[in-house]
Amino acid sequence: MKRVVITGAGTINALGASVPETLEAMREGRSGISELDIRDVDRLAIKIGGQVKGYEPEERFNRQQLALYDRFTQFTLVAAREAIAQAGLKFEGELAARAGVVLGNSGGGMTTLDENYRSVYEEGKNRVHPFVVPKLMNNAAASHVSMEFNLKGPSFTVSTACASSNHAMAQAFQMVHGGLTPVMIAGGSESMLCFGGVKAWEGLRVMSKDGCRPFSANRNGMVQGEGAGIFVFEELEHAKSRGAEIHAEVAGFAMSSDAADIVMPSKNGASRAISGAMLDAKINPTDVGYINAHGTGTAANDKTESAAVADVFGAHADRLMISSTKSMHGHLIGGTGAVELLACIMALRDGIVAPTINYDEPDPECALDVVPNEAREAKVDVALSNAFAFGGLNAVLALKRFA
Repeated sequence: MKRVVITGAGTINALGASVPETLEAMREGRSGISELDIRDVDRLAIKIGGQVKGYEPEERFNRQQLALYDRFTQFTLVAAREAIAQAGLKFEGELAARAGVVLGNSGGGMTTLDENYRSVYEEGKNRVHPFVVPKLMNNAAASHVSMEFNLKGPSFTVSTACASSNHAMAQAFQMVHGGLTPVMIAGGSESMLCFGGVKAWEGLRVMSKDGCRPFSANRNGMVQGEGAGIFVFEELEHAKSRGAEIHAEVAGFAMSSDAADIVMPSKNGASRAISGAMLDAKINPTDVGYINAHGTGTAANDKTESAAVADVFGAHADRLMISSTKSMHGHLIGGTGAVELLACIMALRDGIVAPTINYDEPDPECALDVVPNEAREAKVDVALSNAFAFGGLNAVLALKRFA
């Protein structure tokens, strides 16, 4: 089996329009959550989100492209351009024929859907743009990345709610690990911060009106974000042969299903995914120094995840650092695991652990080192990235520091 490394990373999210900007914000413990600037926000009960502000699509795409690209596709392409440029790859010949892209997404072209529902039902129009379907379909972003970069290998989209990106990156890892291809583009994106998207989430009654406070006793719900995170997963020898910079090694993954409840998380399902990722990576629990938590800021998720970590790691749980960067960038739903992987890379490569900001009050049911409020310098050899989704679908990635 082949070793898999990350040679490129790209992002756009509420913390920044690039990887350096995002990591700087994480190091500073800066929040990207702010008042929403969307149409009909006055009709919403939830008026905050991790919105990408100051983004001008016309500066990045031409008119013909914008007719085809929903906001989530635009974010994906912005991040993919950064990741692939950083990796220094050109997809030609045999490499182009074998390389592909697997992306995670949950809502698809929600902005496009919202705009066209409004056009038909509120404004009474009888026709919509002929590109509405290809613009809103969940696989649109993966398809446009494959077309822009000449990726002719396996390309598809994974949709497993909040675990979509981790499931997608796991599939890309497996393809490179198994020798199917030397390079895969992987990650995820989401943009549901429109009236219909937020209004639908309001109905679940899991949203906070004033901020995301994971693991804090006074937490009162999640905050949505938007954006994309894209990575180049590459076979180690292929990367070394061309002198590529290596950010981290993807060492293993595991998936599980709670098979219990459509919205309530299960400690057993989360525990099995965490344990399975370490088993696949051939690492011991005591090797793990940092976990990027799913950490949504809801009462049910945070205490269930804390219990799962305590269950799997035993006494070592007290020596683990576990933080939720959702406190800064919000919950990107299908794209969240991809942006959160940046925090794992920062911990492994740079020795800086991102904090859980807005931590006000300890919760006895979340009695872990959540790296409260300030980033921390620490040598981390192994990091895990947790994702636990509605539907009881869990995916955990294990990464190692590359030396």
